[in-house]
Amino acid sequence: MNKFEMFLVTRVGLMPVTIKGYVSAVKRIVRVIGENPDENSVESYVNELYQSNYSYHHKLNNVLALEKYLSFLGRPIKFARQRKPKPIIKETLTEAEVTKLIFNTRNIREKAIISLLAYSGIRNSEICNLKVSDFVFGENRVNITEGKFAKDGICQVSPDCTKIINDYLTEFPRQRKEFLFTTLVKGNRMSTWDIRKLLKVISKRSKIEKRVYPHLLRHSLTANMLLRGADIVSLKNQLRHNWLESTLHYCNSIVFVDRNQYQKFAPSYC
Repeated sequence: MNKFEMFLVTRVGLMPVTIKGYVSAVKRIVRVIGENPDENSVESYVNELYQSNYSYHHKLNNVLALEKYLSFLGRPIKFARQRKPKPIIKETLTEAEVTKLIFNTRNIREKAIISLLAYSGIRNSEICNLKVSDFVFGENRVNITEGKFAKDGICQVSPDCTKIINDYLTEFPRQRKEFLFTTLVKGNRMSTWDIRKLLKVISKRSKIEKRVYPHLLRHSLTANMLLRGADIVSLKNQLRHNWLESTLHYCNSIVFVDRNQYQKFAPSYC
């Protein structure tokens, strides 16, 4: 696997997080089809994968990893792509529920993590990679470096969120080039699983019945900004989407926002 990893770095030019994912996937795949699989084994594996109940992204990531591995072996193959589903976001957190989450944090560190996720809408992996220097206190914004697709960007936050982060750094001082959030025991960079686990614990403590996960706070920010009348361009900039179409799909998939808008403008016939 070391040579395959080197291939992904020098010949494909992938980012470390993508390389880690591909290497992990290939390790699983070769346990099924072997390190030097024939064409029939490869076709059978992809056929079974596509007919399985795994998520679209799991299937796609495994196929992409397999393609890279076959290229590494000198036998490049391009597989067909299944059509990407467009799921409807059935549940988001209301402003009251997000407030409840923040209220039920037990220390300034928990409060800072939840508040930053909720106010900015940044992704789970992005909050793990934040450095202290990425937070611009005087302008109430966060600089995102090498976010999704290795893209830099800016997220706005409210003055309330800035104050919480400032209070957190007063209690947990650190240098500008250090990670904004670290584990409590060894002081390592937090993993995406650490953030998920923390949010799960706080949502249970808050007695919120919905399944709460980091990306739900991104969905919830979108929904709550829409309900407050935010325009599509402002949302696109805050979510850091490349294309307006991505933001439109994101907005259209949140079903209760449409219902709310209808109730606001529907005529009265009775």
